[in-house]
Amino acid sequence: MSAKLNLHAHCKGRCKHPPLQTPLWQKAAAILAWIAIWQLAAVGLGHGGLFLATPLQTLGALAALAPTAAFWQRIVFSALRILAGFLLAAAGGLLLGAAGARWHWVRVFIDPAMQLIRAMPVASFVILALLWVRSANLSVIVSFTHVLPVVYAGVLAGIADTDTKLLEMAQVFRVPFPRVLRSIYVPQVLPYFRAAADTALGLSWKAGTAAEVIGLCSGTIGEQLYTAKVYFQTADLFAWTAVIVLLSVLFEGLFLRGVDALTERWCA
Repeated sequence: MSAKLNLHAHCKGRCKHPPLQTPLWQKAAAILAWIAIWQLAAVGLGHGGLFLATPLQTLGALAALAPTAAFWQRIVFSALRILAGFLLAAAGGLLLGAAGARWHWVRVFIDPAMQLIRAMPVASFVILALLWVRSANLSVIVSFTHVLPVVYAGVLAGIADTDTKLLEMAQVFRVPFPRVLRSIYVPQVLPYFRAAADTALGLSWKAGTAAEVIGLCSGTIGEQLYTAKVYFQTADLFAWTAVIVLLSVLFEGLFLRGVDALTERWCA
């Protein structure tokens, strides 16, 4: 009974990580300040927004793109592939992290590959990947490979930081492994996984769109970025960049809310 109470208290303690809350008005004020800096910089550079589009020019380009079917088709095409790469990497990182923590030889074998992926430039990896896969699937592969090391490292760190005294107590009282997994390992790993996913989601969009630009993937957001750059359509370039940022923030918020809901339900 004592072991159960201690495990329950550990689970509740590990699952409660209240984020730092910033008042909404402060966030809005900071955003407006940066928009003002952007406007001043664009006006200062001059040339009618050729080198730096103004916020109004960007909104105008976005308003012209939004009603078209091609705009939404490109968003769906890129988002599905980039998110598929992220989700596969998240699942793979969890499995490989757990295996690496359980078996030392697995970690020794995997670590060089993870280090190589972290150090390899996106451009080099994209060029190599084009030899093996079609350009349409390039963003899936690149997102997967660049997110996997981040999640893997987060899971490994979470398991390594597990309280050994609690594990010893569970062993002494012969607590079943499913309960140990739920009450010790999962509450310990979830905050690390959440932090890794927070970083990895933005990275997946950066790497995925970069792969689309380099690989000139037809029907993607990356292709439009390249086209806007070639024809000096600076407002369109900024508009598509804004779309990428908004999509990244949207999916990051949805995924992290899902992880938080899972954490509360799991540790209830």
